Amino acid sequence: MALASSDLGDGTYRNPVLDADWSDPDLLRVGDDFYLTASSFGRAPGLPLLHSRDLVNWTLVGHALQRLEPAREFRKPRHDCGVWAPSLRHHEDRFWIFWGDPDQGIFQVNAPEIRGPWTRPHLVKPGRGLIDACPLWDAETGEAYLVHAWARSRSGIKNRLTGHRMRPDGTGLLDDGKVIVDADRLPGWFTLEGPKLYRHDGWFWIFAPAGGVETGWQGAFRSRDFFGPYEERVVLEQGDTEVNGPHQGGWVRTRQGEDWFAHFQQRGPYGRVVHLQPMRWGTDGWPVLGDDGAPVAVHRKPDLPAQPPSAPAVDDDFPGGRFGRQWQWTANPQDGWATQHSGDGLRLACVRSADADDLRKVANVLTQRLPGSAATVEVQLSLSGEGVGARAGLAVLGDAFSWIGLERQEDGSVRLVHRFAESVATGASPALSAQWGRERDAAHPVEAPDGRARLRIEIGAGARCRFSYDVGGGRQPSGQVFAATPWRWVGALLGLFALAPAGGGHAGAATFTRFRISART
Repeated sequence: MALASSDLGDGTYRNPVLDADWSDPDLLRVGDDFYLTASSFGRAPGLPLLHSRDLVNWTLVGHALQRLEPAREFRKPRHDCGVWAPSLRHHEDRFWIFWGDPDQGIFQVNAPEIRGPWTRPHLVKPGRGLIDACPLWDAETGEAYLVHAWARSRSGIKNRLTGHRMRPDGTGLLDDGKVIVDADRLPGWFTLEGPKLYRHDGWFWIFAPAGGVETGWQGAFRSRDFFGPYEERVVLEQGDTEVNGPHQGGWVRTRQGEDWFAHFQQRGPYGRVVHLQPMRWGTDGWPVLGDDGAPVAVHRKPDLPAQPPSAPAVDDDFPGGRFGRQWQWTANPQDGWATQHSGDGLRLACVRSADADDLRKVANVLTQRLPGSAATVEVQLSLSGEGVGARAGLAVLGDAFSWIGLERQEDGSVRLVHRFAESVATGASPALSAQWGRERDAAHPVEAPDGRARLRIEIGAGARCRFSYDVGGGRQPSGQVFAATPWRWVGALLGLFALAPAGGGHAGAATFTRFRISART
């Protein structure tokens, strides 16, 4: 099942069309089908692949990246690293995705079909601070190009776009690169990034955001020559709307000739939700996005055949112990974390870890995106772990976290526990970080005589979360309200986990069944 579609059923849609953290979207059309990918940062599998026939109703059909590379760098969580701002293209009957890893360089993968098989990542340009890469195969000249932005945190450079001539096979670059847009020379422009490169009406076009994630705007740049000079214009900004920072995304044209632009809006703990804007070309040859440059809230759907309402799946019965495409580990997975079997239910091993008391440092947390609107999350948990301290639960995970679940005690009993940890302040001393970031009880433990519990989180306005449980005597509230907290670039996540303290011997397992997310009115 899925949460409600943004399709209003009367020929219109409501933004956002993807109401969760599908960060830095890019999209394209192949025939009558539209495909979208997004940043996945340090989670695996990465590079999600979504499909639509009308740009409003989307389903998740797979991932292009099964493991992050170099694999050794992602054995442990690196929540804000990894895959940044991918670009999705189709060239010579193959799908291509280019992205920048701020610590490694620019990678690409490609495949004959959207569902694969995808190649292993190929490093196109090594280096630190290289982000937001986008290729262009120019049908008019036969040349291939690449543009990318810079992360100042790694390179000391920002607010610039660098262009290269690229090998037509996408395996490497043909020059040392040239700065083709220096936004330090544009009054009022800062944090220029996220470029998407196109050819239209005899011009090279770069659609690129600026102004910062939460408050920025969408820019468009054009030049007769790829290496410039470029002229610029702001084509989408907040205006009098409630949509802060409407920017960074991609342009797509339907078979019928309509133009549309998908972009994100940063919404705090929910991450970056995706909006769809109408687009047209003005008499002066520049693109006009939204309602004369301001985001639309409700609009006529694209002129495309009607489709049944759909949204990416969230519910899961875990048939045969397998989990759905909506789930991602917080680092590269290892064998033995999840076990397939003949029945239903997700069976997770209670993995021993020295970091069992800090979910932010644990690789074997299975996550999915936090819904962008009020919702109720429920799952049934059974703990069969025999090791003392073996635990499993349902978490809201971010720079701060809170979880509710079951834990094996020294006397062999199982208790319902509810714990949390505060955010760790940037730049704090190790002592203060340990104090502020340590896991603490959010409520008094409760006996769970059958080793089972029904766990529940009610997510309200502002991603304020109320936890409750049922261990056989009816549903009971637990602890205080917890405000979900994002990482720097990643929205908060829902997570399932099974852990045990460091030590020897098998610690047992936990089984999750009937995971459900339902909208709250």
